[in-house]
Amino acid sequence: MKFRLGIISDTHGLLRPEAERRLAGVNHIIHGGDIGSPDVISGLQQIAPVTAIRGNVDTARWASTYADTALVRLAGRTFYVLHDLKALQVSPAALGIDMVVSGHSHVPKLKTVDGVLYLN
Repeated sequence: MKFRLGIISDTHGLLRPEAERRLAGVNHIIHGGDIGSPDVISGLQQIAPVTAIRGNVDTARWASTYADTALVRLAGRTFYVLHDLKALQVSPAALGIDMVVSGHSHVPKLKTVDGVLYLN
């Protein structure tokens, strides 16, 4: 079976139907912060298990259960999740991380540096 990963960020309290449709059928979802509401996570959990971190707008009490970063291993790959790439304080290549997932900028970006894939 092929593992399908869904990545989303900066929902700001709104889980759009088109996002739900695109995520349908994934095995796991990573949320890169600025969740905005616990209802977003509840909605995503109806689709697949979720790994989420908080972003700069996630300041309400409910968001305190989420860390600022996450290191998750899925399907034999290691993912490092943080909201603002400018806050990266580790060397992903040195740690054997395969992909860094971030958000915050609202600008989609995909690049590879030192063998590590960076996705915003």
